[in-house]
Amino acid sequence: MMQNYRVFLEEILISSEELQKRIAELGEEISRDYQGLNLHLVCILRGGVLFLADLMRNIDLPHTIDFMAVSSYGSGARQSTGQVRITLDLKEDIRDRDVLLVEDIVDSGYTIASVLEMLATRHPHSLKVCTLLDKKNRREVEVPIHYRGFTIPNKFVFGYGLDLDEYYRNLSFIGTVNPDKYQPQE
Repeated sequence: MMQNYRVFLEEILISSEELQKRIAELGEEISRDYQGLNLHLVCILRGGVLFLADLMRNIDLPHTIDFMAVSSYGSGARQSTGQVRITLDLKEDIRDRDVLLVEDIVDSGYTIASVLEMLATRHPHSLKVCTLLDKKNRREVEVPIHYRGFTIPNKFVFGYGLDLDEYYRNLSFIGTVNPDKYQPQE
């Protein structure tokens, strides 16, 4: 049985209220910047899905969505391996569309850099990145971030779409893990 998150929650880094306030602001910025354009949101699964749902509700423009799943973490890993695999590709053609990649967190930069490189070969009209969390001090590969929710410290985070061994994505806040108190499931 999984531990109750309260056992290993070190701190609530970003509250539900802070998340919703900043996502509303991002939605306003995106609505303004993409006025008159063919906005197509591409969500990186699975962590980005809650962010996408809330962001979409705050974008006051017609837009379409699609999903990709990529993996750069091995089973049970806490850090990216740097090797990116596409496990689910887009269903829609993005040629001549204004693509906004919606990501939960940019850490080392390897994953998002690989996805951007691959999507650029599909000739979108524009290709930009919107991330909820930016772990800037962990960056190993520079990537352009056009819309940033929060810059966070180099701590392991979970909640609001981000998992801890595939659990706890459903939490309404983003918390940090106390590694001394968390027992990974076997």
